[in-house]
Amino acid sequence: MDSLLADAFVSEILGTATLLLLGAGVVATVILPKSKGFDGGWLLINFGWGFAVFAGVFVAYKSGAHLNPAVTLGLFVAGADFTKGIDPTIPHLLVYWAGELLGAFLGAVLAFLAFKKHFDEEADPGTKLAVFSTGPAIRSYGWNFVTEVLGTFVLLFWIMVSGKTPTGLGPLGVALIVVSIGASLGGPTGYAINPARDLGPRIAHALLPIKGKGSSDWSYAWVPVLGPLVGGALGGLVGHWYVG
Repeated sequence: MDSLLADAFVSEILGTATLLLLGAGVVATVILPKSKGFDGGWLLINFGWGFAVFAGVFVAYKSGAHLNPAVTLGLFVAGADFTKGIDPTIPHLLVYWAGELLGAFLGAVLAFLAFKKHFDEEADPGTKLAVFSTGPAIRSYGWNFVTEVLGTFVLLFWIMVSGKTPTGLGPLGVALIVVSIGASLGGPTGYAINPARDLGPRIAHALLPIKGKGSSDWSYAWVPVLGPLVGGALGGLVGHWYVG
């Protein structure tokens, strides 16, 4: 691995770890017992995740700040460079995916450590799982899949189109579109819109010594992985066609 790609790999680890520490942290703040932010509501979670993306994008500047395998895949199918000097090839895509998944796992572990005493409190096992990974409000695998495809399509299409506008919003724009997707399309599934964001923390949940935890709900785990990948690929393709 050359030094530029190695820097990108570390960048994706650190950026995605920042994203998950802050994102899982806001969920833990809102839903875990005795937290000072308990019952803070859905919009607090939306804005917390949006600004977690904002922070992660700045941290991962060396890699182009993908933070998300669906973003990497969307750029790959569009034929867009991952960042300056790193072209869209399958080996490079796999390196980015590995960094994103590892970073998401590490960020979830850090969030667990930050809220360790709250995880020790009595709570429904599903509540503890919800800090780490998404779950549907109404379980219907096909329709849950459609929701994740649509949410991630919006994200990738916006990323492709926003690069052609003179606004210069950058990381703040990405943060705001994530808030918008959560507030508008997040209700049915909890809006993973990022395979690493869901899979890495779900693995962490399975491995960590969480008091009173239940199942990691692996029967649902394919939805927030495949749905965003499909939505990301479609968003990249349509966005590339649209902007020419």
